Amino acid sequence: MLPEEVFGYHTLVPLDIPVQTNERRRFVSWYTSVYRGVNSADGIPYALRRIEGFRLMKQAAFSTMEFWSKFRHPGVVALREAFTTRSFDDSSLVVVYAYHADSRTLAEAHFKGKDGAQSAFPMRFSHMHANTGIPERVVWSYIVQLASAIKAIHDAGHAVRVLDLHRILVTGKNRVRINSCGIIDVLLHDTPQDTSVLQQEDLHMFGRIVFALCTGNPTAASAGHFQKSLDIIGRNYNSDIKNVALFLIGKTGPHRTIGQLLDIIGSRVVIELDDALTATDLLQHSLMGELENARLVRLLCKFNFINERPEFARDPRWSETGDRYILKLFRDYVFHQVDEHGKPVVNLSHVLTCLNKLDAGTDERVMLTSRDEQSCLVVSYKEIKSCLETSFGYGACMAHSSLII
Repeated sequence: MLPEEVFGYHTLVPLDIPVQTNERRRFVSWYTSVYRGVNSADGIPYALRRIEGFRLMKQAAFSTMEFWSKFRHPGVVALREAFTTRSFDDSSLVVVYAYHADSRTLAEAHFKGKDGAQSAFPMRFSHMHANTGIPERVVWSYIVQLASAIKAIHDAGHAVRVLDLHRILVTGKNRVRINSCGIIDVLLHDTPQDTSVLQQEDLHMFGRIVFALCTGNPTAASAGHFQKSLDIIGRNYNSDIKNVALFLIGKTGPHRTIGQLLDIIGSRVVIELDDALTATDLLQHSLMGELENARLVRLLCKFNFINERPEFARDPRWSETGDRYILKLFRDYVFHQVDEHGKPVVNLSHVLTCLNKLDAGTDERVMLTSRDEQSCLVVSYKEIKSCLETSFGYGACMAHSSLII
């Protein structure tokens, strides 16, 4: 049974894929589990990673959490806070991260069995495919995004330390983020290591990921499979990817940095930037369309608040004369037109054009005719808009409302 609340987080839901006990994910020697929980303070869902059976011996182990809680990069899942708790009937470390709905790990996205279930990683080279099905453009996108995130962490004087197919999330189409940063710093606080050495290990782990993605086997960079893996990469991908993989997996040294890798793949970074700008333009275009819809919906709401209010029928200040009469005629002009045969005209383009002109308050004039054709008024869209705002404001005051639209 899950606790009802943990340190201000409620409605916990497990996010892990059910597996056998001996296949559960580990951090060093501790089992881990992940939950979705809603924060009571802000109502936002977060991902809570629990390290089971962990006892915090020194408060100083949390010192690096201050850095990770402030570190922000688009390629790293943001860490919010960390705490210890006994709410799970044991001593657990819980690290809270930003929640990305419908995200998957690289392992789940690219190393699944045909039945859709998470398969065990192949350990024999005979399982390695000549073509993994991952397009080269996608592989380059992953490389650039991960390299950018790793560089930001290294430039800040820290190391990722845990970088594998299970710790990288695919949060959107070809969009990856490094997950679970900071946990290993707490777990191994009593065994400090030189940061430069840890950064070299980051590059090596990065190289293993590139080998795995290009060959379909996470053990592709091991000694027994190394040469065969290079042959497969050379057959299926551009030689630049092969050079990147060799650079990352090569011998560690103080002069090998993530910055050098970015120098090597500079042209690919430009392509990735172009793709990002194109995606931004598409999103902005979509957003502008939604904003346009919102403006028109506000106008329609105001019209419906004003037109034909029976409760104000005896109020001389609300009789359908003056402003209200103009609005009633304009409604008929927009929505209730008929053709020469008396049939209704359903023209969405006409409606949108009229509402956009009304929202802009243009000086263009329009002729409004009553249904019995006994009255005819020529008014501008600017005047109609003024009538609309005045009538709506009066109606809002009559309702003793502070509603703002």
